Amino acid sequence: MEEKRRGNALAHVVAVNMGYGHERAAFALRHLAPQGVVTVANDYEGIPNRERKLWNAGRGFYEFVSRFKNVPLLGSGAFHVMDEMQRIPAFYPRRDLSKPSLQVRQTYALIRGQGMCRDLIHRFSQRPLPIVSTFFTPAFAAEEFDYAEDIYVVLCDADVSRAWVPLNPKKSRIKYLAPTGRVAERLQLYGVKPKNITLTGFPLPYETIGGADTPEYVKADLRRRMCNLDPHGNFVAKARSLLDATFGETFCAQKPTVPSITFAVGGAGTQRELVALALRSLANDVRQGRIVVNLVAGTRPEVNEYFEREVRLSGLVSAKKAGKVTILFDDDRHGYFSSFAKLMRTTDILWTKPSELSFYTGLGIPILMAPTVGSQEDFNRSWLTYVGGGADALEPQYMNEWLFDWIKSGALARMAWSGFTNAPTHGAYRIEALLRGDPGSLRELPIIV
Repeated sequence: MEEKRRGNALAHVVAVNMGYGHERAAFALRHLAPQGVVTVANDYEGIPNRERKLWNAGRGFYEFVSRFKNVPLLGSGAFHVMDEMQRIPAFYPRRDLSKPSLQVRQTYALIRGQGMCRDLIHRFSQRPLPIVSTFFTPAFAAEEFDYAEDIYVVLCDADVSRAWVPLNPKKSRIKYLAPTGRVAERLQLYGVKPKNITLTGFPLPYETIGGADTPEYVKADLRRRMCNLDPHGNFVAKARSLLDATFGETFCAQKPTVPSITFAVGGAGTQRELVALALRSLANDVRQGRIVVNLVAGTRPEVNEYFEREVRLSGLVSAKKAGKVTILFDDDRHGYFSSFAKLMRTTDILWTKPSELSFYTGLGIPILMAPTVGSQEDFNRSWLTYVGGGADALEPQYMNEWLFDWIKSGALARMAWSGFTNAPTHGAYRIEALLRGDPGSLRELPIIV
């Protein structure tokens, strides 16, 4: 089915290599692009050297400050300055927030003064298709350089700053694909015309869903997951009628398997020290076969080496050979995103900072939230708590105690069920339907999500 879609390209799908969030969203939409290839705006073949340097300077600063944040005083001060530029103002009281921010003005200075993304937009013009971008700069540039086709922006957090909206939103033709109802409302405060906003939900990979009408994979994975996370039936006893209606009366007839937990650190490799503390805490439980641990190093060799060392220091080399501990590392970003999507189908619990991965609770995965990094993650945390799909992780050095208490009580099974029932899963399907001119083929999302 995916190959059939690739033969009928619907859009140029554009992302940026800046952390993982923007590319992760684009990965879920890759089948819409020519040859199924996502264009990375700051790292494509033939990008002008001058423009590459501009992008690298911005990305390097972001990653440095993200890692530097943990340095006492100086680190927090530097991060505060960067975060202020991306700050999301309080939503209430509702008011006009359309005045361009400093970051928006800086972005347009790069586009108009330095020709940022001009070469990319020219290349797209050789094969005119709508542009679907998971970052704002290529979209702003497309409009600025009079790109003839439709321009869409996929937003990747549960709330967004003014940076995502152009200088004059009331005159802009850029169309927004919102992951949450709050984002859809926020865009209107920023001055975006309501007709240019569609609530789609965040795009999760097709290979984790299993169908537009009946999400075969999601339901099968959730059924197995909830049995693993509620071995004593504490949550099931309270929700039996709902579960039977969804899965049938044989729900949890099979014997639960060993639960698994996945630790995913951000693209800058932040918070890996917290993962090391959790791994040491869980080491005996791993050896005894009570839990399976997956460590996600992404595409960063230094994070992979760090996790390999921590596995040795925790005495888990034999457990790793036995498959009780795995490290997900791939130096190819497409390979990493593909492997991560597969891993999510077998993951029972996801530990991560509340990044774009917060939306993976829609697959029925309970999220244990690490401390936030940045204003947008504070809003992701609030959204995830609101839909009931996650909770703040407690001290990682005591995870061997509290994690199994949460499993025993059925609390994690409850989060899995809440995420599945309250968070949208079909964002990629909705975006495809919109591009195909059939936006009504899936049920409309309630504005609250």
